[in-house]
Amino acid sequence: MTDEVIIQEAIRLVNDGVSVTFPVKGWSMLPFIIGGKESVILGSPKDVKVGDVVLAWVEGSRYVVHRVIKIQGDHLTLMGDGNIAGTERCTVADVKAIATHVVDAKGRRRSLYSTWRQRGARVWYALRPIRRYLLAIYKRI
Repeated sequence: MTDEVIIQEAIRLVNDGVSVTFPVKGWSMLPFIIGGKESVILGSPKDVKVGDVVLAWVEGSRYVVHRVIKIQGDHLTLMGDGNIAGTERCTVADVKAIATHVVDAKGRRRSLYSTWRQRGARVWYALRPIRRYLLAIYKRI
């Protein structure tokens, strides 16, 4: 089964009102989501806001699970927490799901929107100029 088939099935289930636990790959959401070790729980994309982690079809080419950093009308700018530069763009209609929780390898669920995680995400975003160094240290420990 290809990634594309899995993503399409997850989107179909979310559209039917079912929450879906979805594995995440890569380092782009460090330190808040660890690719290959954690999954996210996806739900229906109702009122998308800055700070939300979404599954979106970006730039007409691929799906990403990244954080919304800017909203201008119907256009969104996304960026992975683990990215040091570079953003993606999409429309509100391209958002297929919102990640509500992170699930670790032991099955423990943590909300992505607890007060400390929201504050942490804002501080982390402000640390973009030194993220490269912080992520290098994080990956070594």
